[in-house]
Amino acid sequence: MPSAASSRGMIAVDKMGAKVLFLNPVTYETEIVIDGFPRTVHELLVVAETGLAYVPIFGDGIHGRNPNPQHFLCIFDLNKRAHVGTIDLRPYIAPHTLKLGPDGLIYITCENSAVVAVIDRKMNKVVEAIDSGSTNGHRLIISPDGQRLYTENEEDGAVSVIDLPRRKLLGKIKTPRPLAGIAISADGRTVVAVDDAEPKLILIDTEAGKVRNEVALKDVPKAAQIARYAPDNSLIGVTSLNSDTVSLVDPSFREQTAIKVGSQPMDMAFRGDELFVVCQGDGSMHVIDIPNRRAKASYRVGTGCESVGFF
Repeated sequence: MPSAASSRGMIAVDKMGAKVLFLNPVTYETEIVIDGFPRTVHELLVVAETGLAYVPIFGDGIHGRNPNPQHFLCIFDLNKRAHVGTIDLRPYIAPHTLKLGPDGLIYITCENSAVVAVIDRKMNKVVEAIDSGSTNGHRLIISPDGQRLYTENEEDGAVSVIDLPRRKLLGKIKTPRPLAGIAISADGRTVVAVDDAEPKLILIDTEAGKVRNEVALKDVPKAAQIARYAPDNSLIGVTSLNSDTVSLVDPSFREQTAIKVGSQPMDMAFRGDELFVVCQGDGSMHVIDIPNRRAKASYRVGTGCESVGFF
């Protein structure tokens, strides 16, 4: 994972301000603001090796209530710090979470279309769409071996299982309650689904295809939102938008620490022994000292960012 010395730049998606920001990776000051997007920018994929980043335009609503869904995926040149292209995803609409597959293709949930769109980065176009089995398919994760793709289907209370090489929906795994986020262990055996009704993590055994266990989030009074493994898989960060906390969870799920941050924390970025948490409710970004399990600094970043990344 990059260190402060090796980071050339930092990009943030200001969902509430409908802007994309380039920040100084040392001082965290905003250096470049790019705007003029339809409402609104959501989520982020940084592909540092190619010097590009991708940001979907979701629509002017929120998950489940998005009356004017959009259909664009914007491309940013990280070296030029500029918006350099836009992929039109039509007929697929309401794009949200996107991941880079081991095959080099981008996979992105298109909520209202109930598909995962497949994008060829060389042609910058959609080359296929995979049935996700749900118009509630919000976030996705890809297994480390590239064999499976999982979507969390929020209100359905289910996780869709997709055979990635065959691009085929295999079925769904039922969960006890609605979901809000999803992550996967380094060995691919455990899908971590974030409970959207209670402050818990729902652990799914991917081999058995069913829920194995539930883990209560300590000192987190309300349901959580996003789960993200550190690049070295030594830690899982879990934000609770409704509790204003980020939890540092051991991959064994035996130890965890909840840390107060700003209002409505969303996504995170790991860098060295630090975790950066952006908060869409108050435009703050918080730097977490991972070894000491504490917040050590905060900065003003945009109106309210959802995602952040280093390159």
